[in-house]
Amino acid sequence: MFRYLRRWFIAGVLTVAPLGLTVYVTWILINFIDEMVARLLPAFLTPQHYFDFPVPGYGLLIAGVGLIIIGALTANIIGRMFVAFSAAVFNQVPFVRTVYGALRQILETILASKSDAFREVVLVEYPRRGVWVIGFVTGQTKGEVQAISKENLINVFVPTTPNPTSGFLLFVDRKDAVSLAMSVESAVKMVVSGGIVTPPTPKALRDASQAKPKSLKEATSTISRR
Repeated sequence: MFRYLRRWFIAGVLTVAPLGLTVYVTWILINFIDEMVARLLPAFLTPQHYFDFPVPGYGLLIAGVGLIIIGALTANIIGRMFVAFSAAVFNQVPFVRTVYGALRQILETILASKSDAFREVVLVEYPRRGVWVIGFVTGQTKGEVQAISKENLINVFVPTTPNPTSGFLLFVDRKDAVSLAMSVESAVKMVVSGGIVTPPTPKALRDASQAKPKSLKEATSTISRR
C-alpha cells in the first residue's frame, strides 16, 4: 500500500508542480509589467481609478499596443529621423553608446527574419579534448577574428547550467562542431535540467549506434546524410 501511495504522490507532484510554477511565473511577469506601465500612465488611465479590484494583464495589453504604434511611427520618414537623432545623441555619450550599440545590434540580429542565430545545436569539445558541451551557433565568425585564422570559424554560445542566459563565446572551426538533430528548445531544457531532461534519440542515430561507428562525428554525419 505504501508503494502505491508513494507512486501516486510522485505522479501528483509531477502533474501539479509544472502547472503551478508556470502559473506562478506568468502571474509574476504580468504583475511586473502592470506595475511598470501603471507608473508611466496618469492615474485616470489605470483601471484602479475606476474599479475597486485589480485588473491583471492591462499593462501587458497597453505595452503591446504601444510597441505596435511606435513601430508604425518609426516606419515613416519622421520616425526614422527621430530614431537617427536619438542614436546620434546616445553615440555621443562614452558608456551609453557602447551599451546602446551592442543591444541594438544584438536585437536586430536575433529578430531578423533571415537570421541564423540560435537555430542550430552543436556539440563542441570544451574545455579540453574528450569533454563535450552543448552550444548554439550564433553566426559565421567575421572581422578581425576570422581574418587572423585560416580555419572556417563559427560563433558558438555555450550556456551554463542551470542558468542558460550566461555562458561562453567560442570561435570554433566548422569541421570541429558536431551538428545535432535535437531542436533548440530541447537543448535548452537539457541544459537547464542539468541533463535530467533528455530528448529522445533520433532513429538515425540509434541505427548508427548499432552499427558501432568509430566516433561521435561519424554517427552524426550519418544523420546529416540521411
